[in-house]
Amino acid sequence: MVEPALIAIASALAARAAASLYELVRAKFGDDSEETAALEAADGAEPGSPPVQRLAGILERTERTDPEFGTRLRGEWSKVGGGNGDINNQISGTVSGNALQARDIGGGVTF
Repeated sequence: MVEPALIAIASALAARAAASLYELVRAKFGDDSEETAALEAADGAEPGSPPVQRLAGILERTERTDPEFGTRLRGEWSKVGGGNGDINNQISGTVSGNALQARDIGGGVTF
């Protein structure tokens, strides 16, 4: 059974939800490989679908054979807000006025 975190990562890859995550995996897999074919086959597939499950299995195997890649994969997953339900908001550029970054708010907010 593939670890749920890898299924979530594979689902995000299929949805192309995080370009940096996709590019990391694409670079690792190279151009002409079984792994790249699985990544492309999962493109647009539903979470939990056979193509996503296959991709998750390949990610698991790749982590086993290259622990450094596994560390980078999970680090990037964490940066894009994956893994533990955290919210990942970023504010950049010139901002005027108030900004609020939060996960759960149980009441009103006043600035």
